[in-house]
Amino acid sequence: MTASQDFGKLVLRLMLGSLLLFHGVHKAIHGVGEIVPMVAAHHLPPFLAYGVYSGEILGPVLLILGVFMRFGAALIVANMLFAIWLAGMADLFAINAHGGYALELETFFLLTAFALMFLGAGRYSLGGVKGRLN
Repeated sequence: MTASQDFGKLVLRLMLGSLLLFHGVHKAIHGVGEIVPMVAAHHLPPFLAYGVYSGEILGPVLLILGVFMRFGAALIVANMLFAIWLAGMADLFAINAHGGYALELETFFLLTAFALMFLGAGRYSLGGVKGRLN
């Protein structure tokens, strides 16, 4: 593994972690009130709405730190699949008003986290390249 590859992993981790963390902080401040009706509409227990905190706060923090990073990325993948299922199925094959894919942000978060599950954190992380926690 070269230093530039490890730096690339750091950039991906910081980008995904920081961008998604904004969504999590917003939900931490304002609550999950908007998510509860979507969960209930799918005949699921309302407490599942609180799972968003694991995928939008815990997962991103783990990515940013590079500790238990693959687990953090898996949390984000699960969160994004759940978000698409709850809120995005109507737009699954839609194009937005600007000609882009309607679910591009969700897909970006999902696929970047999925790639990071396989790539690992790299040497620029608290877990280290072969660290026990990476």
